[in-house]
Amino acid sequence: MSGPYTAAEGALVPVTRGAVPPRASLGSDAAQVDLSGEWAFRLSGGPDTAPDWSDPGTGWDRISVPGHWQLQGWGAPAYTNVRYPFPIDVPRPPADNPTGDYRRTLDLPSAPPGRWYLRLEGADSAAVVAVNGTPVGEHTGSRLPVEFDVTDQLRTGQNLIAIRVPQWSTGSYVEDQDQWWLSGLFREVSLRHRPSGGIEDVELVGDYDAGTGAGSLRARVRRSPGGDDRPARLEIPELGVLADIGPDPLTIAAGPVEPWSAETPRLYRARVVSASETVEVRVGFRRVEIRDGLLLLNGSRVQFRGVNRHEFDSRRGRAVSRDVMRADVLAMKRLHLNAVRTSHYPPHPNFLDLCDEYGLLVVDECDLETHGFELIGWEGNPSADPRWLEPLRERVARMVERDKNHPCVVMWSLGNEAGVGANLESMARWLHGRDDRPVHYEGDQTCRSTDVYSRMYAAPAEVELIGQRREPALADPDEDARRRAMPFVLCEYAHAMGNGPGGLARYDELFERYERCQGGFVWEWIDHGLEVQGTTGFRYGGDFGEVVHDGSFVIDGLCFPDRTPSPGLVELAAVNAPLRIEVSDGAARIRSRYLWRDTADTGFGWRLLADGTEVAAGSLAVPVLPPGGEAVVGLGEVEQFLPEAARDAELVVQVRAVTHSDRPWAAAGHVLGLGERIVRSGRSVQLAGGTARIEPRSIRLGTAEFGPDGTLTGLAGLRIQHAGFDAWRAPTENDLAVGWGEPEAVATAWRAAGLDRLVLRTEGVRAEVDALVVEASARAAGTSAGFRLVHRWWAEPDGGVGLQLEIAGFGPLPPSLPRLGFSFAVPCADPLRAGIDWYGRGPGESYPDSATAAHWGRWQHRVTDWQTPYVVPQENGLRRAVRRAEIAWPGAQLEIRGLPDVDLTVRPWSIRALDAARHTDDLVAEDRLWIHLDAGQNGLGTATCGPGVEPGFRYCPDRATVSVLLHGGAR
Repeated sequence: MSGPYTAAEGALVPVTRGAVPPRASLGSDAAQVDLSGEWAFRLSGGPDTAPDWSDPGTGWDRISVPGHWQLQGWGAPAYTNVRYPFPIDVPRPPADNPTGDYRRTLDLPSAPPGRWYLRLEGADSAAVVAVNGTPVGEHTGSRLPVEFDVTDQLRTGQNLIAIRVPQWSTGSYVEDQDQWWLSGLFREVSLRHRPSGGIEDVELVGDYDAGTGAGSLRARVRRSPGGDDRPARLEIPELGVLADIGPDPLTIAAGPVEPWSAETPRLYRARVVSASETVEVRVGFRRVEIRDGLLLLNGSRVQFRGVNRHEFDSRRGRAVSRDVMRADVLAMKRLHLNAVRTSHYPPHPNFLDLCDEYGLLVVDECDLETHGFELIGWEGNPSADPRWLEPLRERVARMVERDKNHPCVVMWSLGNEAGVGANLESMARWLHGRDDRPVHYEGDQTCRSTDVYSRMYAAPAEVELIGQRREPALADPDEDARRRAMPFVLCEYAHAMGNGPGGLARYDELFERYERCQGGFVWEWIDHGLEVQGTTGFRYGGDFGEVVHDGSFVIDGLCFPDRTPSPGLVELAAVNAPLRIEVSDGAARIRSRYLWRDTADTGFGWRLLADGTEVAAGSLAVPVLPPGGEAVVGLGEVEQFLPEAARDAELVVQVRAVTHSDRPWAAAGHVLGLGERIVRSGRSVQLAGGTARIEPRSIRLGTAEFGPDGTLTGLAGLRIQHAGFDAWRAPTENDLAVGWGEPEAVATAWRAAGLDRLVLRTEGVRAEVDALVVEASARAAGTSAGFRLVHRWWAEPDGGVGLQLEIAGFGPLPPSLPRLGFSFAVPCADPLRAGIDWYGRGPGESYPDSATAAHWGRWQHRVTDWQTPYVVPQENGLRRAVRRAEIAWPGAQLEIRGLPDVDLTVRPWSIRALDAARHTDDLVAEDRLWIHLDAGQNGLGTATCGPGVEPGFRYCPDRATVSVLLHGGAR
């Protein structure tokens, strides 16, 4: 049988050959048979060599549907970002084209009158369908549903359904979407009865007038053939709506309604009834419009606090269950996200149902990307090739017809990174004529066909210019004026690859300052790391023997592959918090960042912390704030506790906003905003002293021991190893990438300067009246740059030892430095189980440009929990502004006090081991703890795809100081 994978030269197979017209995904009382589960499966080398798919002979095995065959024992996954993993030879797929045949039997009793549709929710990369040996149709458009009328092929009793799925098809040229190439029936398959005179399709789109509070509906229905002639009936009992609807569009007044928004996702249950079928649709009343250069929802300015979302499961690929989708949506809501861009294809319809229900704004993106053509100068790009016009227009039509009723969909997107061309313009014209929601496409920088100005990965300085409407002009003055009047959205920003993204707070500041800048969508929701049996780490591009791959670029999410939030996601949640709280002397300023709801269901309270431990708490009376409102409330009740609090302790006042009652996505008490302020500093440490005893082979200072070169070797019986200055960190993936506009990666400059191979040299050791002074230098072979180091050690009366390390760089050092600090190791048989109790900013890691989520407190972790398990090992785990930390393990302990604070990292392996590892299971705990005391570190940035570290967060001091007290020993 011919198919979309055997297209002749110069021709393209229509994407809907044999299929019925696209329609909305509807809940119906008509009969339906779920065909998910086990199917017979056979993989062949290609469509030309595949045996007859209805042949019950040898070679058949069992496979789960939905699913991908590469994740069930056939073939292997492959990952590319831009490059196609096959020759670009449009429209022909590669000759090496593994082809999967699926088949299953179905017992069908005598059928009621009407038709039967076989529905495929998703087949990658294409599908050819036969029933009882008779071909019924074929389809491309992997992430789009298709239905075939199989009534004439079905028979009473046993039926054989056969589906042939090639790994590659003509459609693969327009599905180059920066994800794993995975094949098969990855969404559900079902058989659906279409009763005579039934409800074939329904359009029910709600509108809302914010001025009057009234709602209305755009309604029409398409009926199945046959049945009686009575019109279909629309019923919304809660609103008293009862109306006859037919094939012509009709506007129906709904009276006063509660509007739908991301913060108040009010839905009304509607029924459309015919004599033979009833379907249900959940209706949300909202108005999406662009007015006076702003994108508005229900009359209020939209600010997207969004994320890009691929469909991904670490075990099942794009075969994502409804339970996992629900967990994602609930997590997004708890983490203060309000929007999703469905990159780069329409999601499973279940996901849109959940966004309707819980409240997420959706940019629904067409199943279209041709990024690989950029590498050949866009020659033959389908977006500009007339042969592709109808297939691409059908793709956008199938998306819109399926998803038109979802109130969560506030914008349509033509696709992603598909260049430009007449076909995209035609798609946009069709869309504008079909629906009134705005059209998005980032690739159209002239905005001829779109309604919003969209960019990817623009640096904050560029965003600021755009916010001021001072961006570089287009060549055409009319086009420039039109674009300059448009709302601006970052469809992708803050690339979340590895440790990062840095700079989220800066973007948020710009979104708040400039009304034209209406937010954006962080790239992306989840790391695409795959689980592989027999390994404990997740796998990425190149781990499956691919010849062409893009490595770990698929590991670029805010969640780890097991859906654990990364520190970057925790930071984003803090930046996006809907209530902004600033604590000053005796008062708190509370500002609502809600766009559509007030704070009536919000509780406010204060806490007084003494060295991180709560010593008093109370509630705050705050007036109900409207969207965008603010209030200043006094903290007089707090002040009465200040004299009674621990006299030597540092005092911090925290003010929190929390959910007052349970919400569908979070329990009561969920934090909606936090502000804090130090109101009294702790007692400063009185530095002591003592004379060092210098001997030929060792030096003693109180309980501390040093080698003859002044290197610390022991403390109160605790052996100290590898002590000394260090300037290296295991590069983050952002460190290893060249930021946009930068000459080279910062890690390249760091290695060129020898910061990863510094050699310490003692220049002098001397005993002063109250200290041991060790002068040293740190240099690397082949460079003239380095650091001058002055260690001043002193003894404490309680048995501790103090260190003040003065660091000064010299020579041509790089414009930023990874870190400057003092490191050492202590023996520990089981370092992962060692415990850490500290007072400082936490509880998670933080870096100079990623610190909004870190707040004052006293925290406890085991060393294993202190580590952040980035799929690709790299710098992690930094806790900043640590005042005091106690590390304990069987037989010994160590106390660290910052003077006044120090940045701290504790690891069960060395920086060098972390630097060398490529997967988490490459890291093996050593028999020691590595402790790093830093004066500072470089920021994170987003150089993997976007700007590097902003100038204000680049670590490049002329001088730095580490000041600490150390107490340790056996216990």
